[in-house]
Parts: sequence; C-alpha cells; structure tokens
Amino acid sequence: MSKRVTHELTYDAPLADVRAMLLDEDFRTAVAKEQRALRSTVSVEGEAVRFETVQPAAGIPSFAKKFVGDEIVVVQQETWGATKADIHVTIPGKPGEMKGTATLRETGTGTTETVDLEVKVSIPLVGGKIEGLIADMLVKALKAENRAGRAWLAKA
Repeated sequence: MSKRVTHELTYDAPLADVRAMLLDEDFRTAVAKEQRALRSTVSVEGEAVRFETVQPAAGIPSFAKKFVGDEIVVVQQETWGATKADIHVTIPGKPGEMKGTATLRETGTGTTETVDLEVKVSIPLVGGKIEGLIADMLVKALKAENRAGRAWLAKA
C-alpha cells in the first residue's frame, strides 16, 4: 500500500527566480522556521539539496507516536534539473519513505510548483493509517513552504 500526494504551490515570480530560491540555503532555513522545526540543517551543492529538519511529535496520535518518539527527523534530498527535481524523503531509522518529483512551470502570472510524492510505510496493520497521517503532515509542510516562498520572493 501507499498514498499519493499531489500539491501545487504558486508564486508571483518568474520560473528562474523560483528555481534559484529553491536552491538557496537561506531560503530553506526560512522554510524550517515557517514549519516550526526544532532544528534544521541545509546543504546545497550545485543542483543537489539536502534539507534535514527535526519536528516535534506533539499532536500525533498515540498509535503513531510509539513509532516516531518525541521528535521526528525528516531528511529531504532533491536533485534538480532545469525545471524538475527528483525528491526522496526519509525518516531515518523508521520504516517509511516518500519519493516523487517537483516540477516548475511558468504560468501567465508567475510560476507553479507541482509536488507529486508517493508515501509508503511498511508496518503491518497500521501502515495505511500512518501513510495518511504523513500525507496530512506533508501538505501542511508544503503550505508552510509556500508561505515562506511568497514572503522570500516579495523581498527580492
């Protein structure tokens, strides 16, 4: 089993500006702050981004909390081409991952980033429930990233 999440983030800026933002370490640090991460580290080397955040597990249902503990470490790795990135997200030491893509396309009024990820958790009986929980958390994280991106581009 797995759960697919597709989410669009819109920006009032040209594609080149959005792509540059997504490859900027300071922007990723701003995203972590907007996501209310406890801690974060970012590294960008050329077209590769490694973004690690530590999120509090507060508010997570008890059936899932026993699998993640009090904090959730999320490691997101992206490899960018001109308008598309391959994304791989893991929670180290936990039986699950997210894989997919982010695609940028210019529209008449700016740029749309479409994130398409498949969430997979390999835990018998509760895996599907945890996939749904992770999918919901992912959408919240993407909404926070979009808010941070809009603010970032407005300053540029």
